[in-house]
Amino acid sequence: MYTETQTNEMPQPSRSRAVFSQEDSELIRTAIAHYLQDIRDTPEATKYSHLYHRLGRLA
Repeated sequence: MYTETQTNEMPQPSRSRAVFSQEDSELIRTAIAHYLQDIRDTPEATKYSHLYHRLGRLA
């Protein structure tokens, strides 16, 4: 006969892993820098500029 033991412990969440590697961050930052040159005169450019600088802090 099979009996199941129950515990009151909550399962632990699995360890989170980075989605992007350091190399990926550098590639994305380079791509954003090139894109910024194309859209520099648009209102959207400010958002991409801020993103570019935030990605620089990851390095």
